[in-house]
Amino acid sequence: MNFNLTPEEQEIEDHAEEFESVTGEERHEIETIIDEARRSRQVNLRMSEFDLELVKKRAQAEGIPYQTLINQIVHKYVTDQMYDREELRKVLAEMRDIQAI
Repeated sequence: MNFNLTPEEQEIEDHAEEFESVTGEERHEIETIIDEARRSRQVNLRMSEFDLELVKKRAQAEGIPYQTLINQIVHKYVTDQMYDREELRKVLAEMRDIQAI
């Protein structure tokens, strides 16, 4: 199976051999957190037909169900993993300018 990893996931994959084992208690705490994160709850959401069609097209292009894409978008937003493209361009341009000095 072929997976497209995010840069963060690729970094984890590249350094997996450097990870250390955790104690039984730490493992239990981690598993509890993961179990809580996996629990899902059904919600109803109203959105414009236009936006829904765009989401469905994007999901189809990525090969995933559109509900999964919506869930990923919400998760990235609430965990501060979603970035504004224009803001990111500005920051990168500033960094290039600083390096050029």
